[in-house]
Amino acid sequence: MRQRSAIQLILSLVILIGLLAGCSGDASSTGNGSNANGGAAAAPEKTIAVSGAFALFPLMSVWAEEYQKLHPNIQFDIQAGGAGKGMTDVLAGAVDIAMLSREARQEELDQGSVLVPVTIDSVIGTVNAKNPNLEAILKHGITGESGAGAWISGDTKTWGQLLGTDSTDSVNPYTRSDASGAAEMWAKFLGAKAQEELKGTAVNGDPGVAEAVRQDPLSIGFNNVGFAYDPATGKPIDGLAIVPIDINGDGQVTADENFYGTRDEFTAAVAAGKYPFPPARVLYLVTKGAPSPEIVDFYRWVLTDGQQIVQPAGYVQLTEERIADALAGLKK
Repeated sequence: MRQRSAIQLILSLVILIGLLAGCSGDASSTGNGSNANGGAAAAPEKTIAVSGAFALFPLMSVWAEEYQKLHPNIQFDIQAGGAGKGMTDVLAGAVDIAMLSREARQEELDQGSVLVPVTIDSVIGTVNAKNPNLEAILKHGITGESGAGAWISGDTKTWGQLLGTDSTDSVNPYTRSDASGAAEMWAKFLGAKAQEELKGTAVNGDPGVAEAVRQDPLSIGFNNVGFAYDPATGKPIDGLAIVPIDINGDGQVTADENFYGTRDEFTAAVAAGKYPFPPARVLYLVTKGAPSPEIVDFYRWVLTDGQQIVQPAGYVQLTEERIADALAGLKK
């Protein structure tokens, strides 16, 4: 009996010593940044919530997907709802980043908006591909002044009035019902100051306007590039045709003004400065106050390696000077 008790006591001491040694080893591993198996401790997971412009949504989605491959601990929750919604969300603290497709307003800057430019995109006029006046539309195009007659004053009622032909077909303008950078840029191209000055049938979102134009043979609308061209073919989305801008105002779309055949042809023209600003414009990512270290790291990637994704995705890269300025302004 005494021998059995002694053996049991020795076994208990051995087990206790083993447990103490294991605890000591775990504590040591935690202290030097390794896990129990000797590997590096995993970085804490972080979800970055993003809201805003339809214009930036396609590219932001690709950026997020590629960035997550390099940083599996970073997740993104991205929602498109228009530039106005994105700014409202970020200033209210509902999201971490807003996607903005216009310049920030003074009241937004006063509330702590911090902008970082990330790419260039454009708004383009669209019509139904079966519009009976399509040949004249492609030949004559529109100017800011002629477009204002349809969207701003409302004095232009027919396609003949818009194009300088004898057509009596009614012209049916479409605009955005949500607060959007695309609508603001289009309004400025037409000589107005704000989206609220645009007349026409108001439809929610970029996809909504594109679909409305596709359904109305006498329609005219405007879309961001990513919602006017098919990303798979590079050609205008089935059912849509692009309205060229008569840049020099001579009543004809000349060869040097005709660069709408494919998305790549168009974005190359924007990069070369052939398409007017507005309706082309810089797109931004916005935080309320200085961005967090995780967001700064993401921004740095977007402005360096991430720029390789810009052109294939149908956007225009920032100039090297603008990228350098943006990088210099980032602080952790």
